[in-house]
Amino acid sequence: MRTELCLHDIASGETRVLLATDRLVEAPNWAPGGGYLLVNADGGLYRVPFERPALLAVDLGPHDGLNNDHGISPDGRVYAYCDKTETGKSIIYTVPAAGGASRRVTALGPSWWHGWSPDGTELAYAAIRGGQFAIAACAADGSGERLLVRGPGHYDGPDYTPDGQWIWFNSDRGGSMQLWRVPAAGGDPEEMTRGPRDAWFPHPSPDGRHLLYLAYPEGTDGHPRDLDVALRLIDLGTGRDRELFGLFGGQGTINTPCWAPGGRRFAFCRYAPPPA
Repeated sequence: MRTELCLHDIASGETRVLLATDRLVEAPNWAPGGGYLLVNADGGLYRVPFERPALLAVDLGPHDGLNNDHGISPDGRVYAYCDKTETGKSIIYTVPAAGGASRRVTALGPSWWHGWSPDGTELAYAAIRGGQFAIAACAADGSGERLLVRGPGHYDGPDYTPDGQWIWFNSDRGGSMQLWRVPAAGGDPEEMTRGPRDAWFPHPSPDGRHLLYLAYPEGTDGHPRDLDVALRLIDLGTGRDRELFGLFGGQGTINTPCWAPGGRRFAFCRYAPPPA
């Protein structure tokens, strides 16, 4: 099988395979009300119900150039996703979860969605503006874009803390790719990790206790797929940073928010190594 779509329980340490498929499936989001995961595959968006798991296509009209930057609003009623069909650059759109027409959110591209604010009023995303990478936020309707951090190097993976006060992200602004956070209202960024690994895609848990992230070998160029990587967990109370497990993955494993409601489980993708 090419992809195993998995659920992991952090208390028991147990991992369950929800769906195995020959298709390349990426970036699971856990529905706020439970019941299903949202993933992308082959340029489309799909729901995977926990009962009778299968890839059920979401109708996005002409948009068939999705990447793995998508997610579900806190009330479960809206999906945000990124597509380049219309402009050739990644643009953020939203679509009602119950079905309906998509709506363009960001006027400028490229823009890569990564997080909803806990109250559902704002979106956080990575972008390129003025030739530089940035961490940006705007209202859910696309108005009022704010560049929270911008500069040389790479910025990616912004995700809100459950109290809405901070946005975590990853950047190599300090030399190596590490995790940072910036006040959601604006302010100075703070470096939160400094370790012998490249850290990507930080996801604070809904209960505020933990932060999940993807660790690449030090010096990895970007966030490629098909590498030996690890999922790591930071205890936000004690600061303890530990490896949960290694896996064959990378791009697509946990690009966007993947925690279950309550913060005791999360979803991820792992992949089969290519034939020798």
